Amino acid sequence: MDRKLLDLLVCPASHQPLHRLDSPQRDALNAAITRGELLRGDGRTETRSLADALASRDGKQVYRIDDGIPVLLVEEALQTAGIDGLAAR
Repeated sequence: MDRKLLDLLVCPASHQPLHRLDSPQRDALNAAITRGELLRGDGRTETRSLADALASRDGKQVYRIDDGIPVLLVEEALQTAGIDGLAAR
């Protein structure tokens, strides 16, 4: 993803800047997905693992990147309030 584009993107729910997840953060989320612990904004349980993702500055919403395109839909955002270590570093 282009750095200039990333600098322009904000969370559609909280309007916080977004940052790209690093490997340990992504691994923690994928483990939670495998355990069935992550809900999407629409209340459904997320079942697809993440290859790449963006998180709000506070780490409470995560948006997947599919084929290089950020999916910035509130109803598809992963609600990650119970997972530590996702806030911007």
